[in-house]
Amino acid sequence: MNTRKSPIARLAGFGTIALVASVGLAACSSGGASTSTDSAGSGSGDVGVTLIVKTTTNPYFVAMEDGAKAAADKAGVKLTLAAGKEDGDEDTQIQAIENAISKGDKGILITPNGPSVVDAIKKARDAGLYVIALDTPPDPADAVDITFATDNFAAGESVGKWTAAQLGGKKATIALLDLFNDKVVSVDYNRDQGFLTGMGIDTADKKKNGDEDKTGKYSGGDYEIVGNESTDGAEDGGRTAMETLLSKNSDINVVYTINEPAAYGAYQALQAAGKEKGVLLVSIDGGCAGVKNVADGVISATAQQYPVKMAELGVEAISKLATDGTKPTASAGLDFFDTGSKLVTEKPVDGLDSISAADATKVCWGK
Repeated sequence: MNTRKSPIARLAGFGTIALVASVGLAACSSGGASTSTDSAGSGSGDVGVTLIVKTTTNPYFVAMEDGAKAAADKAGVKLTLAAGKEDGDEDTQIQAIENAISKGDKGILITPNGPSVVDAIKKARDAGLYVIALDTPPDPADAVDITFATDNFAAGESVGKWTAAQLGGKKATIALLDLFNDKVVSVDYNRDQGFLTGMGIDTADKKKNGDEDKTGKYSGGDYEIVGNESTDGAEDGGRTAMETLLSKNSDINVVYTINEPAAYGAYQALQAAGKEKGVLLVSIDGGCAGVKNVADGVISATAQQYPVKMAELGVEAISKLATDGTKPTASAGLDFFDTGSKLVTEKPVDGLDSISAADATKVCWGK
């Protein structure tokens, strides 16, 4: 997930990033202005694959499209590209699924925009298409054949552990900047609940944001949760959400954000209020703009994920399925294939694996 306002540029290779499992050859989202529909993609083979992303105003999903195109060229797959007009646009995604069925595609790769697409996915699977979710597992997870995604709970947990260590026992006054307030999406609650778990805060329902105790103990001392606000994964949403929470409590010293665009918006609000110093602002994404913000001290830490790899592996998996019937399998202990994440910070913590912003820049996406 990245910003609808960031420009798109190069995609770096994944040189040193190791993936642990095999798929037989293995986020989040941001709002955007109205754009996109079906378009010709890449490759010209007999195996048809449709990639349906959340929105093409987001460099995260543009990176995903570029990865799919490269993989389709390599595998000789006929690729069709489609996207929602904005994050949360389920109707356009449903139409793209129906188009893929009509074309007789072998499979669909999709980053679901919400629960309403599940019925359309079932229709596609009933028609014989193999459906792989990328980045965002649907609810229920078995609505698709398999998901290739970041372990968003683990990514959030790593950021939470880092935050707790940085506080050094001080009271944590926490602002939670989530994705939506009008729909339940797994990437939203997994990142939020993973972060709180990493902080050592007891959560109630791990599939629900905002139902934990508002005060209590984290692993290092006392905490207070000022509130949860939605951002739609966008810079302006992050700014507005942060302004709202600062109006409730100006002593906030920990800000969790669903993604880096929301983090940058939150930073702008903190800066305008003269509160940017002494606040731990953390996020998840790993785009080039976000990694630069870590290097510049705007974002304290982020967890980097790998959208290009998700798309590459998805195209390869459907191609292999069509060639010899081999199906991809989930990572051990999970109901999806984990494409990995890395904590990125300039302030490493003993016992917690992380990489520097310089290292993250080598494998980031967008700019």
